[in-house]
Amino acid sequence: MRGRLAELAMSALLLPALPALAQVAPATVLPAQPHPNQVVVTGTVPDEATRASVLMRLHELYGRDRVVDQITVGSVVAPPNWAGYVQQMLVPDLQRVSRGELTIQGNQVHLKGEVANEALRQQVASAMATRLNPTYTIRNALRVVASEQPLIDEVLRNRIIEFEPGSSVITPQGQRILDELLPTLVRLSARQIEVIGHTDSLGARDANIALSFARADAVKNYLVSKGITPSRIGVSGAGPDRPIASNQTPEGRARNRRIEFRISQ
Repeated sequence: MRGRLAELAMSALLLPALPALAQVAPATVLPAQPHPNQVVVTGTVPDEATRASVLMRLHELYGRDRVVDQITVGSVVAPPNWAGYVQQMLVPDLQRVSRGELTIQGNQVHLKGEVANEALRQQVASAMATRLNPTYTIRNALRVVASEQPLIDEVLRNRIIEFEPGSSVITPQGQRILDELLPTLVRLSARQIEVIGHTDSLGARDANIALSFARADAVKNYLVSKGITPSRIGVSGAGPDRPIASNQTPEGRARNRRIEFRISQ
């Protein structure tokens, strides 16, 4: 019987031209910490030597002070020279991916996130592929995002639109943040905007999906009441499925209860 495959989860929030988020994750995405330059790496590897080699590469890329080590050593199976290939996959171009995830589980690699143009989308995956042998499969799910997205991200940076507990009622502080976002949405009047609701993992998933959708819809209704054209705004609810922080702490859960704005292509 085949054992569980070695896997890593790395989330890094850096500050190049775009706010870059690179994650190496199995099923669970673990947190990028509040400090914008901090890198968190988690997962299970077969031995201490593998752990040390991965950390060494991360220290080379991001600096020792930025890397938070949460890797564990356990009974997992890794393909030959897996640690070496993982090191080679951590290419500098990953720092140019925003809101990204790089999943490495055994020899299956899944790369997704947002980049500024098609050339960069191809370049990031190609830089990784040329360092691997043919037994590794890379799925490039990076997507090109609108160049205006950083305008919205900058308004919302490090702030969360809050709601009354367990409801879709926007708090006064949340309304003030939306009011600050309005001039940017007016400026981008030719673009479609998707409002995505997110929750923490407490409670039933189905209930959280419904709550996240209701909160996104409440945000849309508030923006429409301020003059934004309804047809410009789509809504969806991701519930607890896309965490950006650990759900094991109150602080992490608070960060996961959020509204995300994405400019549609």
